[in-house]
Amino acid sequence: MRTELVTTLKRQATELLADLERDRQPILITQHGLPSAYLVDVDSFENLQRRMQLLEGIARGERAVDEGRVASQAEARQRMARWLA
Repeated sequence: MRTELVTTLKRQATELLADLERDRQPILITQHGLPSAYLVDVDSFENLQRRMQLLEGIARGERAVDEGRVASQAEARQRMARWLA
């Protein structure tokens, strides 16, 4: 992964954005020698958001199982019958 100074971002934003579009590799932006932000292309960011939503859904499902909030297939069919008819 590439690392750039925040001053480089300020001075060469257009070039950095072109590099992102071409390479699809995130760029770590540092300020005063410390990590400050990641610059990522739109497609990569949107894919990351979808993955996070999927993982959050799995975690909610696991919590429901741990808490006993489950239903058999027959119960689920009965509950959903009004939408499936």
